[in-house]
Amino acid sequence: METEEIVNRVANSGLISLDLEEYYHPGERVVYDLKDNLFQGLILREKDFREFLKNHDWSQYQGKNVAVTCTEDAIVPTWAYMLLALHLEPYANTVVYGDLQALEDKLFYDAIARIDIEAYRDKRVVIKGCSKHPVPISAYVEISRLLRPVAQSLMFGEPCSTVPLYKKPKHAVK
Repeated sequence: METEEIVNRVANSGLISLDLEEYYHPGERVVYDLKDNLFQGLILREKDFREFLKNHDWSQYQGKNVAVTCTEDAIVPTWAYMLLALHLEPYANTVVYGDLQALEDKLFYDAIARIDIEAYRDKRVVIKGCSKHPVPISAYVEISRLLRPVAQSLMFGEPCSTVPLYKKPKHAVK
C-alpha cells in the first residue's frame, strides 16, 4: 500500500499572515473624567483647576494609556483639556481626547504607523481576523489603506479560509 505525502498547501501558498493582535499595547487603559473637577457639576473654574493640577499626584499615570473626557454636559474650555494633557504627558504612555474606543484606535494607529509596509510589497497578505485581544475596526481599515498600494493581494481571515479583499490588476504599474 502506497501512502501519499501530506502537503501543507497553506505553507506552500506564499501567503504572508499579518496579525494585528501582535500590535496590541499591553499597558493599562484608564479614563480621566473632568467631571470630577467641575464646580457644582456645571463649570470648570480656572483657579481651582490650576490648583488641582499643581497638587495632583500625576505619577499614578506612569506608563498608562489615558483617555481624557468629560461625561457631564458642562462648560469645559478647550484649554482645560490641553492643560490636562500637558500634566499627563510626562508620565502616561499616551494621552488622547475621547473615550476608551478613541484610546484603542490611537494605540493601534500608532503601532500600525511603525510597520514597514515595504516588507509587504508584491506579497499576498492575509490580515488575520481572530484574536484574543479586541482589535478595533479602525485598525483593519488603516492597515488595508496602507497595504493596498504595495501588496499583490489582500485577504481577511485565516490562511486556510480567507475572504478576498483586493487583487492588484495585472496591468498595474509598479
